[in-house]
Amino acid sequence: MKELKTKTCEEIMTTVYKPIEFAVDGLIAQGLYILAGAPKVGKSWLALDLCLSIAKGEKVLGRTVSQGKTLYLCLEDSYERIQKRLYEITDEPTEKLFFAVMAETIGNGLVIQIERFKSEHADLKLVVIDTLQKVRGSTENSYGSDYKELSVLKGLADKLRITVLLVHHTRKCKDNDPFNMISGSAGISGCVDGSLVLIETKRGSRTARLYCVGRDIENHELNLAFESNRWTVTDEESPPPSKDNIFLAAVYVFIKDAGHFEGTATELIEALKTVSNENFHSNRVTRDLVQNGYKLKQCGIDFCCGRNHSGRKIILDYCSARDGSDSKNGSGVTVTKQLIEVLQSQ
Repeated sequence: MKELKTKTCEEIMTTVYKPIEFAVDGLIAQGLYILAGAPKVGKSWLALDLCLSIAKGEKVLGRTVSQGKTLYLCLEDSYERIQKRLYEITDEPTEKLFFAVMAETIGNGLVIQIERFKSEHADLKLVVIDTLQKVRGSTENSYGSDYKELSVLKGLADKLRITVLLVHHTRKCKDNDPFNMISGSAGISGCVDGSLVLIETKRGSRTARLYCVGRDIENHELNLAFESNRWTVTDEESPPPSKDNIFLAAVYVFIKDAGHFEGTATELIEALKTVSNENFHSNRVTRDLVQNGYKLKQCGIDFCCGRNHSGRKIILDYCSARDGSDSKNGSGVTVTKQLIEVLQSQ
């Protein structure tokens, strides 16, 4: 029997992990996602737009993307139909988007096919499987069967650090909770990292609402309109500015000048008063530094924390040569909106 591999609470809370990468900013992260909707509602148009936008590095649904190669398994279509759809939404082809109209099923070669494709295309970001039913190996519709099959694809997405998006159907019966309308058992929603449900406002209206929920995303409800064969966002609430980004900007400005800091969270808060008028809270300092440690590293800041006889201490060091931000060569850098945006984009 294998021994359990464990980490202490202290280890986990003080380790800087590489953040999960988003294929579509704030909406679709690495992992297994499902896009569900009624037949002919426009799911495949949205899936194609996602693939094309990520391949070209263009915004989709008003959001930035992480550019890379995409693979669209159009298992209910022909290449002729794919060609027609592509010409409906773009005149410029891209070498970063690939299609297949046939694939193996889960448990019978699909995973190997995707792994081989990834080995040949290291910058693969997104795999769309249209539809889930086409790759299912089991005809059972139980929680255990649904969860078991989708766990294989979730494990694949996690292993390859990519996004796998499954196009699926909703039930005919309406529900106050749109996620309860996803066809199949609760095992599907329980296994995936995120669910997107596209519900048309009125059949044939070409307006819809996209409901989004997931482990790594905030809950969203986007109002959409189908224009020129693309779903576009008609209105979305702007998220409030994050105070965490102001804190990171203040840390950057301070350590860029100081070069080195070693002390407690309270002492760091006092030091930040020299560059910012914001009131930061010492009980959140370690958390914010740990969770944003990867961003800080991209700005040339090394962070670590530990304990000594007097308690927990924070150590920060700045290296200009490793600073990838646009502010590294500026003189008299201040905590500005522009610097905050620089940190947000890292």
